[in-house]
Amino acid sequence: MAQASLPVLVILMKDGNIFVGLNSRLKPAVEFRTYRRNLPHFELPGSLYFLSFRTADRLTLSDSAKDIVLSSFHFHDKKKYHLHACVIMDDHAHCILQPIDVMKKAQAGTPVPPRPEIPMQPHEYHSLAQITHSIKSYSSNRIQKLLNRKSRIWQDENYDRIIRDEKEYLKKMNYIVNNPVKAGFVEEFEDYKWLFVAVID
Repeated sequence: MAQASLPVLVILMKDGNIFVGLNSRLKPAVEFRTYRRNLPHFELPGSLYFLSFRTADRLTLSDSAKDIVLSSFHFHDKKKYHLHACVIMDDHAHCILQPIDVMKKAQAGTPVPPRPEIPMQPHEYHSLAQITHSIKSYSSNRIQKLLNRKSRIWQDENYDRIIRDEKEYLKKMNYIVNNPVKAGFVEEFEDYKWLFVAVID
C-alpha cells in the first residue's frame, strides 16, 4: 500500500522576517501539474472536473450522513468552486465542479488569507487537493459526531478527471443524474434527495 506523501515544512527568510509554511498540494494551482499516489492525478487550472470519492472501509452512509455530505458540497460552492452537480450514494459521492480563481475572488471583495511567503500569481485556482480536503474534512467531522465514531469516514484518495469537451461533460452529467436510478433507489432522478444539479447559464 502506497504511503501518502506528507507536507514538507518550509522556512523562508524575506526582508529580515522568517516565514514558516507548508510545501504541499494544499496550495492553489497556477499551472498544469500531475502527481501520483495510487491513482494518477492531472490538474489544469480553470478546468472542469469529475470527482469521485468513497467511504473508508465501505462505510454505509445513513440518510443523516448523506444530508451532511450534501450540505458540505453546498457550503464550499461559490467559495472554492462552482458546483455543477453532485450525488451522494450509500458509500461514495460524485460531482462535477470548476475551481474558482482566487485572484478574481479577491478582486470581487472576498478576503483571501495572507500568504506572505508565496506571491500571488495572476491566476491561482483552488487546487483539487484543497477542495477535496475541505469537503471531506467538513463532512467527516460532522459525521463522526453524528455517529459517535472516531475512525475515518473517507478514503484518503479520490478519482478525478479533467472534463475535456461538451460531449464528456454531458456523459458525466448523465452518469451523476442516473446513478440513483441505476442503483434502484428511485424511478425518476428528480425524486432522489441527495442529488443536486445546478442551473448553468
